[in-house]
Amino acid sequence: MTISRRTLLGTGAALGQLTACGSNTGRDGGSSGGSGPKLSQWYHQYGEPGAEQAVKRYAAAYKKADVGVQWRPGNYDEQTAAALLTDSGPDVFEVNGPTLDQIQRGQVVDLTGLFEGVKDDFNPVILAPKTYDGKIWAIPQVVDMHLLYYRKSLLADAGVKPPKSLDELVDAAKALTTKKVKGLFLGNDGGAGALAITPLYAAGLSSVTEDGEVGFDDPAAARTLGKLRQLYADKSLLLGAPSDWSDPSAFTQGLTAMQWCGLWALPAVKKALGDDFGVLALPADGADGKPSLPVGSYAAAVSARGGHRKEAKDFVKWLWIDRTDYQEDFALSYGFHIPARLSLAKKADKLKEGPAADAVRYSTEYGYAEPLLWTPASRTAYQDALSRIIKSGANPESELKSVVRKVRAELDRVKKKP
Repeated sequence: MTISRRTLLGTGAALGQLTACGSNTGRDGGSSGGSGPKLSQWYHQYGEPGAEQAVKRYAAAYKKADVGVQWRPGNYDEQTAAALLTDSGPDVFEVNGPTLDQIQRGQVVDLTGLFEGVKDDFNPVILAPKTYDGKIWAIPQVVDMHLLYYRKSLLADAGVKPPKSLDELVDAAKALTTKKVKGLFLGNDGGAGALAITPLYAAGLSSVTEDGEVGFDDPAAARTLGKLRQLYADKSLLLGAPSDWSDPSAFTQGLTAMQWCGLWALPAVKKALGDDFGVLALPADGADGKPSLPVGSYAAAVSARGGHRKEAKDFVKWLWIDRTDYQEDFALSYGFHIPARLSLAKKADKLKEGPAADAVRYSTEYGYAEPLLWTPASRTAYQDALSRIIKSGANPESELKSVVRKVRAELDRVKKKP
């Protein structure tokens, strides 16, 4: 299965049970031919054409080590988790994390010192989940985000303005629904997977607070999730689309007037619709709410089991901090993403106008990242409850009370270091 940057962003994907990596250790990859020690570097298999060739070109330009790049198909997270327990894994690896477990168990190297003089240039929202105990454990590579796309002409024809609140979104979706077009597409499951915890942030809440407590033990959470059920009950949602929410085809083919999708879809949407679209964050709900959308970042980390940790740190600093030209190329030439560095995002021509410029602004003004303490167990409990609320009309208050208990117990568990 080809995995792309979009797959793991805010959709509940996480490390599963550890599995063996097979005989491919990552030490036999294509060599850069540089002098010095041999380093292995792993990436998950991107769907964007040219990405593999680009990262191998970057590695080949580094002359202080012989860097072998491995392009890893299959379940990359499980492969990496297993490899980090051995001496035959990568020296440098791309990670959707690192996870709290990897940090607490000492499987990754502290990279804080590499950020001297440049830390403030990294988007603080995506740097936060790479930080634990005041130390930074990975270098963000690019920023990915989810957005609400809307078709300007369809809204204008229906006399509907771009929604500024969740109530307005519910009303707009209903008004835009016709015999041929649905008002909103949140995914074929009604939105539980794609939206995930975003509605909590739109209500002014969170999944986990900064001090490590449950962030949604509040009546506002039930109120907000009940409105997602209303969208489903009103039959305003597109369900059973040929492609799910991460593909913009339902939107570009006119099956829906609005769609929750990702920044990666923007070039395809623009090619199909020209200027006949705009983008929004999920609108705020309630007096304490604010527009919200998830942002995330794959990052470069260094394995603590590698035999050349200093050399590996030198390499990731060179690639993901010093070589800003490669960073901009990686973000914008293969797919469509925002550079992790604020200065690069500001100067990139492709991000200066229209919806792309709006997206850059939203990523810093409205973006949130899943906290390290939001573990797979908490995520599963919440999303199962959200699915029952949306599709089955389960009572939001009672569902969330159960989730709060489970998440509180999980937080108590993970805050105890191994």
